[in-house]
Amino acid sequence: MRRIVRRLWIALALLAAPALALGVDPPLPDSGQEARAIEIHKALRCLVCQNQSIHDSNAGLAVDLRRVVRERIQAGDNDAQVVGYVVARYGDWVLLKPPFNVKTALLWGAPAILILLGIVTVRSFHRRNRALAAATPAPLSTHERQRLERLIGEDAP
Repeated sequence: MRRIVRRLWIALALLAAPALALGVDPPLPDSGQEARAIEIHKALRCLVCQNQSIHDSNAGLAVDLRRVVRERIQAGDNDAQVVGYVVARYGDWVLLKPPFNVKTALLWGAPAILILLGIVTVRSFHRRNRALAAATPAPLSTHERQRLERLIGEDAP
């Protein structure tokens, strides 16, 4: 019985190991600086996860970026300097809300362009269908009419 209990404890310890491996970032000693760091963390994209902020990600690179942000804040940088430091190394793409500039114009304009393209496509489709529906077919020639009567006559009982 003791052997079974011991094995259960070992199994539980092994199951808990991944949760213990995540760890927690050590906070800054000043709560105001820590609050600033968290706000910056929420504005920066995890380059591994891509759809999460570094605040929400446990990827190794996100942990490193959180550490860099805290180091820059402790060094006395303001928020813009910290973000600028990270953007200088990883580009505008690291920002969850990239600025509007020449490089990101397509990113910001793509939804509007796609919507306009969809509207133009739907309108042209409806115009074409309306034109086809309104067009009256040409009358049958004598030869076509005779052939039609022959075909109908063959199908009649």
